Amino acid sequence: MSDSDRSTAGRRARPSLGEFLRARRDRLRPEDFQFARGRRRAPGLRREEAAQLCGISPTWYTWIEQGRTVAISVATLNAIADGLRLSRAERAYLFELGARADPSPPCPEESDPRQLAALVRAIRTPAYILDRHWDALAWNAPAAELFADWLGRKAARRVPVVGRHPQRNLLRYVFMDPRAQRFIVDWEERSRRLVAEYRADTASWDDDPVRRALVYELSAVSTAFDAAWRAQSVLAREGGARVFQHPKRGRCRYEQYTLRPAQHSELKLTVLVPEDA
Repeated sequence: MSDSDRSTAGRRARPSLGEFLRARRDRLRPEDFQFARGRRRAPGLRREEAAQLCGISPTWYTWIEQGRTVAISVATLNAIADGLRLSRAERAYLFELGARADPSPPCPEESDPRQLAALVRAIRTPAYILDRHWDALAWNAPAAELFADWLGRKAARRVPVVGRHPQRNLLRYVFMDPRAQRFIVDWEERSRRLVAEYRADTASWDDDPVRRALVYELSAVSTAFDAAWRAQSVLAREGGARVFQHPKRGRCRYEQYTLRPAQHSELKLTVLVPEDA
């Protein structure tokens, strides 16, 4: 099969935006939207009703369903998602089919992220969860023992108290606790990479006041952070080898894995597996 044939087959196997909207419209009940059911030739909403709910013209909605246009704006996709009451997954799929980035992705479904603490405790090697601001939300005993100055019991009294959970913020620990430079092997390189990863991880929250305050604070107290932040480097938060100089156990080598829980994509689960495991 040629590349052209494979491309054509892939397009046929992938549902179109119009097919998705028709299927979704057929599953909606008119009475749920205050439309009289009456006598209908097909189940679900009529196209005119769907267009009314979405606040767009019936002609334009019909063209979208019929695949007669590919230039669908973000505003139109947003109106369709709201009008047809799409779920989080359906909204994400709609924007994917429309080849557009969702400017206002829905917040994760309400559930307590602290429930993930049980998962962290079940892991036998050092593991911890960071929130969107890189504050540690949960960690297990091996992590507290490894990162004693960050996650240990006495860490709370060792870091200046500024802002949200300062003693548990990873960046504050790395750049504001002088012991971090002795603990993290090759601190200069690792700290630069950490700043580049934070920039990439929080790029969509540029206007977040907590993010701005944290960057301002660290830039003011740490020349290393300020230089790394001004460098504008961007890196994905990747795993790989990590080496620490533990005060009791000496040099410890790990392979780091960073995962995102499906129900809390703004959180990061980091697991460190000993090199000799």
